[in-house]
Amino acid sequence: MSDSAARRFGLVCLGVTALGWGLNWPVLKFLLSEMPPLTARGLAGLLAALALAVYAMARGLPLVVPGRKWPALLAAALLNVTAWMGLATMGLRYLGAGEGAMICYTMPAWTALAAWPVLGERPSAGRLLALLLGMGGVALLVTGNGVSLDWAKMPGVFMILGGAVLFALGTVWFKRHPLGLNPVASVAWQVGLGCLPMALAGPALEHFDFSQVSQAGWAAFFYMAALPLCLCYLAWFAALAALPAGVAAIGTLAVPLVGVLSAAFFLNEPFGLRQAAALALTMTGIVLAVRTGPRRI
Repeated sequence: MSDSAARRFGLVCLGVTALGWGLNWPVLKFLLSEMPPLTARGLAGLLAALALAVYAMARGLPLVVPGRKWPALLAAALLNVTAWMGLATMGLRYLGAGEGAMICYTMPAWTALAAWPVLGERPSAGRLLALLLGMGGVALLVTGNGVSLDWAKMPGVFMILGGAVLFALGTVWFKRHPLGLNPVASVAWQVGLGCLPMALAGPALEHFDFSQVSQAGWAAFFYMAALPLCLCYLAWFAALAALPAGVAAIGTLAVPLVGVLSAAFFLNEPFGLRQAAALALTMTGIVLAVRTGPRRI
């Protein structure tokens, strides 16, 4: 494949990733109207992990984890999946899908901040500004009339912000303790191990009757398992292989944009001046976070 063809392929994969991950926000919000959060995320994640493992075996990719790598793998699964997906999903019970997408994608700025104590990468002025812009976007989302807080949203805000911070810690942990696995195998293990506690806790805590789920609900469930957690991860790794890392990272800017616009279109969530300003602040912060480098200390 020529360089230009590889680049076009990478851009297509990046588009698939951004579209699938962005659309998952309104899909998940709809699914939560029919299925409780731990059950929904946990079982969909186990199904996705199984599919990724089968794909890896079909491609002849090794799935064996060296014994010394298990502690790092478990820590990454706990932070990147259990905490991240669990808190983000539960947070959507209090927030709109578009609001959740915008808050989650303050992740790059939190990652830059977490890299300071863990990796010795002091955040540049641009990355500190990115964090301030992202938090400014969050502040706009949670204010009602004037500057008063919409307290009904605050549990969801804290949950999703907590998930974003823990995901950032997982990212720098993964960089400090690389697993050395094939990316597909790594995702299969992390998603499977990370979703297992949610899948086990769901039936014990939520007492859910699966017969209540409609056909549309099951379609949303299988969409979440098949596209965001399987196809989009495969497309993301293909994009990383074909494109410069900076281009791929900036391409993920489309995820919160797709999430916000699709939530407004499919779920009739409000999208006025306040939401547009919050989106602009958040996306500007993401651009700064991925384009400005750290300083070593």
